[in-house]
Amino acid sequence: MKRTHLPLNGLRVLDAAARHLSFTRAADELAVTPAAVGQQIRALEDMLGVVLFRRTPKGLELTDEAGAGLDSLREGFLRFEESVQAMQAGQASHKFTFAAPRDFFGAWFARRLADFQVANPDAEFHMAGGAMADFTEANLDFAVRLAEGPGDLEGVLLRPGKEIVVSAPNGPEVWISWPGVPAPDGMKHTVQVGATGQALAAVTGKMGRTRLPLQLVEDSLASGELVAIGDVQDSRIGYWLVAPRPQWRQKKVRALVEFLQATASE
Repeated sequence: MKRTHLPLNGLRVLDAAARHLSFTRAADELAVTPAAVGQQIRALEDMLGVVLFRRTPKGLELTDEAGAGLDSLREGFLRFEESVQAMQAGQASHKFTFAAPRDFFGAWFARRLADFQVANPDAEFHMAGGAMADFTEANLDFAVRLAEGPGDLEGVLLRPGKEIVVSAPNGPEVWISWPGVPAPDGMKHTVQVGATGQALAAVTGKMGRTRLPLQLVEDSLASGELVAIGDVQDSRIGYWLVAPRPQWRQKKVRALVEFLQATASE
């Protein structure tokens, strides 16, 4: 059965205007202008082929045609709300499916998720892939990506972008290259890898030195497993927690983001 196209915006405006019997008060409720309310009502009248409101000396008045449909319209909006709530309830409020770079997960992110679980004992996490896993395919709630920004997604920078050159103690003075981080002028490079995790493994294995995000190596620096060569520098890239807008609006994702922002410096 083919469904008739429903002018939902116009019907929502009709409901508000009928309750207030005022385009101005309806506009205030809907956060639009009175002129926009009038335009929506006129467009709805043209589509339906009926007059919905009349102006009288006492103010705005509903026509019989408009009044005949209001009860069903309002019941329909209640059903819409119930449908939305049912769909949201199907997304468990304590289960998170996410993707993140495996090296970052092990070096920094896992401990923050563990802290979140202490504060939220019912929280469950399922890591569905690396940073570039597809949101739809993997049904992700969020992802963490090393990038200059969130791109087309909603996102928050987990900490300001910082980077540092690191080496294993007494490691050789040669360079380990990875995408975006070529060898400095005059320095020989002996290893070229494809990602930060491989670069970190090569540094730890005493194959040379390279520049890496601070969050990835700060624990290794603190333990003495790695040593810093020079000072920490600002970086244009950082670890972003990102999600499409529907996922971003989930209460559980907002709660996690707020927790991470509150504990980011720890």
